[in-house]
Formats: sequence, C-alpha cells, structure tokens
Amino acid sequence: MFKALADPTRRLLMDALFERDGRPLRELEEVVAARVDMTRFGVSKHLRLLEAAGLVTTRRVGRVKEHYLNPVPIQQIHRRWIGKYTARARTADALIDLKQELENTTEEGST
Repeated sequence: MFKALADPTRRLLMDALFERDGRPLRELEEVVAARVDMTRFGVSKHLRLLEAAGLVTTRRVGRVKEHYLNPVPIQQIHRRWIGKYTARARTADALIDLKQELENTTEEGST
C-alpha cells in the first residue's frame, strides 16, 4: 500500500475520489490530464494499482465502471502508526505545559 501511495499521480486520483466518489475512468482521466500529460491507458494502470492495494474499489453500472475510494486501509495505517504516537505527543505536550507553568510559578514567587 505504501508503494501505491508513493506516486503523485495515484495520490491525485485518490484526492479526486475523495472529492467525489463513483467517478468513471473518463472523469478521472480529465482530472489527471489537467495536471499531468498521461494517456487513458496510464490512468487505468494507476487505478489498477490502487485497486490491487485495496485503496480503490469499483462497481459496474451498465457499461461504465465507477471507482470509489476505500478509506479503510488508510485508517488502519493511522491506527497502527500515527495514532499511537499522537497519544504520546499529547502526554508530552501536557508535561511541557506543566513544566512551563511550574517554572512561571517559581519565577513569580522569587520576585
């Protein structure tokens, strides 16, 4: 999944799906073409990689294949890697605030 997220074009596609889910390849191709010179085949290849990583799901509606953002893998990364450090950061921030408050109280008492 990290490899899939490493590419700026794939991140652009994910941002487009975040803005509005259920986009067909044609619309996603237009989004990418506005920023990067890429063929429909290239956009399709990037979408397949995102789908293989579990970051994008698809649904057929008639002849059109709609693409949807799957936020679950990203949330799992957040829980596993970011969330635990955020909890410690809050504790560290509280200790820093306490230290500054105690130092200010000590300085006020000595004047």
